[in-house]
Amino acid sequence: MSLALDPAAQDLLFREARTANTFTAEPVSEEQVQAIYDLVKYGPTSMNQSPLRITLVRSAEARERLVQHMAEGNRAKTATAPLVAILSADNEFHEELPHLFPHFPQAKDVVFSDRGVRESQAALNAALQAAYFIIGIRAAGLAAGPMTGLDFEGVRKEFLDDDHTPLMVVNIGKPGEDAWYPRSPRLEFDQVVTTV
Repeated sequence: MSLALDPAAQDLLFREARTANTFTAEPVSEEQVQAIYDLVKYGPTSMNQSPLRITLVRSAEARERLVQHMAEGNRAKTATAPLVAILSADNEFHEELPHLFPHFPQAKDVVFSDRGVRESQAALNAALQAAYFIIGIRAAGLAAGPMTGLDFEGVRKEFLDDDHTPLMVVNIGKPGEDAWYPRSPRLEFDQVVTTV
């Protein structure tokens, strides 16, 4: 059975898309990032939670500060990518729920009064949104280089606050020469899907 999405779009988003390790010098504009966000904000989350927060690292000074918190193997590519984003989970996301989930505005206090519950939900739903963000980068004709090889606590202290938990750093831009490692294998359908 075929998919509704055009095969070229399937390739752009999934089959031909890769995690980039090098980028050209072509800049990524604020308008491109806005368009990406305006597309991916519609991805589903539990109770329409929107805990993802995106910190764009554009200045040379901020880039230097971030590079110091990256794992050794991620420093050069983070230093040279046209744009770098720190993706984090806002553990106080529930403050927006009366607006985002208007048919149950009490959810803010009834469901999410406990900090531990909020942190757990923020981590899950921000991770979903981070995946949508990566797909959105691909939809914009750009490449993403998501990385978790970093000092999370260092990044939190340097760029965020106690209410935000860093999830990953994503390098963004047009892929450069030798941008890709060989594609790793994937599990087949019958290795993953069980029917009961």
